[in-house]
Parts: sequence; structure tokens; C-alpha cells
Amino acid sequence: MRKRWFSIIVSFAAVSVLFGGASGAAQAQKQPAAKTAPKAAPKPAPAAPQPSLVSFSAGALLVEKPAEYGESWSAFWILDEKPKTGWATPEGVTAPQVIVIALPEQTVLNTLTFDTGSTDGTSRGAKDILVEMSDTGPKAGFKTIGTVSIKDKVNNQSFPAQAEVPGRWVRLTVKNNHGAPDYIELMDFRATGRQLTRTPVENISGTYDTNYNDFHIRQEGTSLTGCYEYAEGRLTGGIEGRVLKFNWSEGEKRGPAIMVLSPDAKQLFGLWWNEGNTDAQGGVWNGKKTSNDVGTCPHWSGGAAEDLTKDLEAVGRARIYGINFDTNSAVIQPESKPTLDRIAGVLKAKPDWQMTVEGHTDATGTTARNQTLSEERAQSVIDFLTAAGVPAGRLKAAGFGASKPVASNDTELGRSQNRRVELVKQ
Repeated sequence: MRKRWFSIIVSFAAVSVLFGGASGAAQAQKQPAAKTAPKAAPKPAPAAPQPSLVSFSAGALLVEKPAEYGESWSAFWILDEKPKTGWATPEGVTAPQVIVIALPEQTVLNTLTFDTGSTDGTSRGAKDILVEMSDTGPKAGFKTIGTVSIKDKVNNQSFPAQAEVPGRWVRLTVKNNHGAPDYIELMDFRATGRQLTRTPVENISGTYDTNYNDFHIRQEGTSLTGCYEYAEGRLTGGIEGRVLKFNWSEGEKRGPAIMVLSPDAKQLFGLWWNEGNTDAQGGVWNGKKTSNDVGTCPHWSGGAAEDLTKDLEAVGRARIYGINFDTNSAVIQPESKPTLDRIAGVLKAKPDWQMTVEGHTDATGTTARNQTLSEERAQSVIDFLTAAGVPAGRLKAAGFGASKPVASNDTELGRSQNRRVELVKQ
């Protein structure tokens, strides 16, 4: 899809964990007693994949680009955690190239991973790469954390970092390829480690000039609502740190999107998809803040409660974002209160509505744990709503674990979209 098809999503919260089995026998009389078979050791649950801290889903953005073949081969695609999309130089450019990535928080990286399996031709894959970190800025203060030589046409090539250097900027210097005369290509770059800081982000409410016309957004706590001035577009979503997750709708058309706030909080960069097609590359959406005034659209009232009511009246279902929980827990974090207050207000205004609160997780961890966690989180939402004055008899909790994904669980980007809560009108 090209321009004039904008969108955004987002999602909600979830996590993961573990479990195991046994047997035995006896023989006929006058035969030696059979030894009891040893109990099989419980199978541990698959370990939760460590999130990449240099990826778009973590809030990372490019601040210095190398030479690029075009938008579909931009260096941005090495941050999307999809090994089939990536970066390529223009034809004939095989000289060293520099890529600088801004991280959302001060971070230490301990493992560096590269993909070249889907490069568009033999010997085009990046080969020798210098990886550096800086806590000073995107132009200075860099210290080496890795000097690697990666193979052509191979994914998941991981290397330990050579030093622990705290920083906010990562610089890749791609020195060469494997001998092809036409392009250098790198499909994905990921890195794990730990974030050292957690910086509050100022309220992002305002108007943004975008490649899909003006975008008007209102933030209330962790909840986001808004509109954009093309095809009567509307959006609802939530914010976690510098990452915005949305659902967009244009009449009967809808889908998810995810956006990242720039370090200066003045720009947004995002990707959108049509519902059910999130394995695709995603459409690019950019915006620059032009005013702190939210403004409005003819088709948008500007009220979060009104938007939620419209969604439930139109399709009988609404994905709710901005309800955040403690890790691997059903304890609701305090910043989620404005979102839950909004839901309580809508339900009080519609006393005849019966509602199911659904919890959904990603596929990390065991089926049993995900099921339990989704049920507990749905019930926590109901407990808040009943304490706020919504009669318990109008509400029912339902947990679906990871059984109803809205995106692929192969990447953190997809998993973040699958962790969500939904309201369903009975």
C-alpha cells in the first residue's frame, strides 16, 4: 500500500512461565520385582526470548542513515526484527557505510546478532562490521563493543559484546561485503542486554504534520485517542515509554500500527498494517509536531469515551490499550487509571450493556501459564470496574491466552500487538 493509507495500533500487556509427568509397573508372582521406572524430569517451558534493545519495537530509531537503494531497502528495515526485510546500498556502492541508532534509554549491550540469510544475491551480504556505543551523542564519544566478521546468506549470527559500555547511541560501520561488485546488504541487526534508565516522557498531545495529512492525538494517562484527516480516519491506542500502539479505522477498514517518539519528543515514526496482514513489511508513516493544540477532525469528537462508545456500538468489540500490568502479574500499574476510569464512565452511561472483558497474551511461555495470566488480568480489570461502581452482574471475565493472535509471535513487534485486553458487548 502507498500513501493515503495511514494507520496505527496497539496492544496490551502479557508475559510467560513453566511445567512436567511420570509412571511405574509390577511383575507376576515368583519373578523378581520390577524396578519402578524413574520419573521423567519435568520439561521446562521454552525460555522467553530476550527482547532486542536496538529494534523499532523497543523504541530505537535511526539518526544517521547510510546510502540506501530506496524506501523498500532503507536501513530502517534492519530494526524491524524481520529477517526477510533489510537494507541495501545503491547499485555500485560497496564502500564503508555508517549507521547510527538512537536508543530510548541508557543501555548496556551484551549480545550482537546479525541476519544475512535473505540477501538479494550471493556475496552481497555485509561482512566486516565495527559496533560502537556512545553516551555522549550521535557524533562523538564512541567506544568499541564489537568487531565482527559475519557470513554471507546466514541468519542468527550472534557474538558476545567485547566490552560493557553504557550508552544511548549505537554506531555500525559496515566496512565491506563478501565480494559482490554491486551492493552491500544487511537484513537485520538485534542486540540484547539491559536498560539502565527509565525516563518519563512528556504528554504527546497535539497536532502532527504527516505524510497522511494532519494527525490529531490526545493523551490521557497511558491512553491515546485521535483522528487523521484522510478517509475519516480514527485511532485508539496506548503508550508505553516512547512506543505508541494503535488501532486505526477508516470506515470498515482497520488495522494495527506502532509508532516511536523521537528523542526530542517532536517527531513520530511508524508502521501500519491492514488487519490480518501483519507479516507484510508494513507501510511507513512519519509525522512532525506542529502544535501542542490537539485540534479536531469533522468526524472526531475529540473524546476518548465517545470514541470507545462508537466502537462498541459499531462492531460490538474494542481493543483497549494503555492498561499496563506488572511483569508476569495481574497487578494493574497506577498510570492505567485514566484508561480504566474512561471505561467505567462509558459503562455507567450505558446501563443496559453487558460486557465480556477478554485477556490475551503472546505465545511466550507455556499454554497453561498464558491461559491463567490472561484470565487473571481480565478479572483484575473487572475488579477495578466494579470498585468504580459498575455492577458485577454486567461483567464477565474471559481469558484466551495466546490462542487468538492478531500478529506474528516471531518478533517482539508482533508479540507486543498480541498482548492486549478487549471489551466485547454481549
